[in-house]
Amino acid sequence: MRALLKDIEALPMLTRFGRVARIEGLAVEVTGAVGAVSLGGQVRLTLGSGKKISCEVVGFRDGRALVMPLGPLDGISLGARADFENSPASIYPCKAWLGRVLNGFGEVMDGLGPLPQGRVAYPVKAAPPRATSRARVGAKLDLGIRALNAFTTCCKGQRMGIFSGSGVGKSTLLAMLARNSNADAIVIGLIGERGREVKEFIEDDLGPEGLARSVIVAATSDEAPLVRRQAAYVAMTVAEQLRDQGLHVLLLMDSVTRFAMAQREIGLSAGEPPTSKGYTPTVFAELPRLLERAGPGESRGSITGLFTVLVEGDDHNEPISDAVRGILDGHIVLDRSIAERGRFPPINVLKSVSRAMPACNNDSEQNLVLACRAPLMLYEDMAELIRLGAYKIGTNPEVDHAVALHPKLEAFLAQKKDERAGLSECYAALADILNGAEKGRA
Repeated sequence: MRALLKDIEALPMLTRFGRVARIEGLAVEVTGAVGAVSLGGQVRLTLGSGKKISCEVVGFRDGRALVMPLGPLDGISLGARADFENSPASIYPCKAWLGRVLNGFGEVMDGLGPLPQGRVAYPVKAAPPRATSRARVGAKLDLGIRALNAFTTCCKGQRMGIFSGSGVGKSTLLAMLARNSNADAIVIGLIGERGREVKEFIEDDLGPEGLARSVIVAATSDEAPLVRRQAAYVAMTVAEQLRDQGLHVLLLMDSVTRFAMAQREIGLSAGEPPTSKGYTPTVFAELPRLLERAGPGESRGSITGLFTVLVEGDDHNEPISDAVRGILDGHIVLDRSIAERGRFPPINVLKSVSRAMPACNNDSEQNLVLACRAPLMLYEDMAELIRLGAYKIGTNPEVDHAVALHPKLEAFLAQKKDERAGLSECYAALADILNGAEKGRA
């Protein structure tokens, strides 16, 4: 009842509207905006057919509002009516949304009937919990993948980036995480995804078991940039509501790069100057506002965020990769050369880092991981000589040890799509590999 009264109080007593004065690219200039609408407010344009299209205010110019549509502008004309709604977009998520597929507006798109509505409105754009009052990261989160559990251990409430070029296996890795992790609930944001691949991901990669405990928010690449950007905000908002219920939520977002590209389109249409690689300043302002919303809450729940970053041309130092890496608590690198030699998931454990890992491991676990990383690193340094036959066994005992361990560690890091590996199993398997190697050396 209180929520209903609050919504009633928020209803405007006076309706104000303007007119379309100019259309340039993706931006529409609307008159009558002074004192009627603020940045981020909603505007509804009436097309010639009488159909209304929602827009968002992205800037102001010469007393007019610059709005961008959340759909195609076909049929719009000069002088068309623009109704101002000065309230930010909000949704009513609840736990009953698990197992459903939503669009970028938070509306159902799976044809399974109406979507239940929660009691409390959550704004799509919200501030993260206060830094001084939010909890610290929790215990280890079992992701069900050997390479991640052992070498880049993730904690509840941690935020990690998955950095990869195109076609290396990000979607398959996300599906494995959704099926195998022991999180209470999964929220998957497919931002700018290929339309053909959404259904394939749901049916083939995720499967009924993964979908049952997941909420999917999808915005395909052909949709307006505002919709693609809003899909990321909606996915984060759904995760926040589940976190507020005390659940440990795993948020998988594919991809932050497409979110940044959508924001770049919006910024350029609003007249922002392009900076690094054409990205506008608001891109680098919006990234932390989105990513900082993940993490521990102020009470029991948490959001563990895994965000994929599409590195253009396999350049891991391009602007978005560099910015995201500085915000998150670690990074997982998918290596194209590893995928090309047939080892999946192609995680390069030597280039991957979990900043929460040393503190969450006990001494024996940490020593075990370091004892396995050392020969992997040594083999990597000597790989060219070994492949050319320039290194002879018996020259260096440490290199001999690395050569003997390498096929066993590679087999450990390889994992089938439908295979699950728990945390304790991973450490036990590493210990067996090391113990067997020590007996061989003796």
